[in-house]
Amino acid sequence: MSGFPEELDVPVVTAGDVADAEVRRPLLSTDVVFTGHVWDVVREEVELPGGTVTRDVQRHPGAVTVLALDGDDNVVLLKQYRHPVRRELWELPAGLLDVEGEAPLVAARRELAEEADLVAADWAVVVDWFNSPGGSSEANRIYLARGLSAVPRSERHDREDEERDMVPVRLPLEEAVRAVLQGHLHNPGTVIGVLAVHAARAAGFTTLRPADEPWPEGLLRR
Repeated sequence: MSGFPEELDVPVVTAGDVADAEVRRPLLSTDVVFTGHVWDVVREEVELPGGTVTRDVQRHPGAVTVLALDGDDNVVLLKQYRHPVRRELWELPAGLLDVEGEAPLVAARRELAEEADLVAADWAVVVDWFNSPGGSSEANRIYLARGLSAVPRSERHDREDEERDMVPVRLPLEEAVRAVLQGHLHNPGTVIGVLAVHAARAAGFTTLRPADEPWPEGLLRR
């Protein structure tokens, strides 16, 4: 197999040379064009080096996702109906950062308890990502939760709406990876979380970060 075309002169760099960075372009105007139940849409005119552009942006509170892994390396999944895509998707426990003043780790613990009736003794950050940075400010942090135990029955959350029919299942991590690569799982948090945890396990979990590591991206639009 031939190498990269020389005439394009694209340099080869190392991992230390690439890291996303915050850049504040001059904002010329901001108008709320839609106020929604969960998020708003704002129309912003921003000045770029080549001129000004206007963009509609979903102003999103951010979210957390939890990959709960039991002692036998099974992943906890939940089936949930998602109306915009008219499908039931297998997902990891997750939720919005929509409680004022609630830290992301606290939100993750709450979502795991509310959606899967589980608590975890061991928490770590797996990966951070923007869900759709071309049109949304949504930032998402995925946690790995291990050392699982059940929430006492008397303390379990009364699930409502789309969450009412959610029933947790466990799927071996290797089979979850296969399901992602075969196109059977489509939820972005599930896809990213499964592949990231699989990679982290292959590295002996040395890539995990502290559960309380600062997350400035999670505060972008909150």
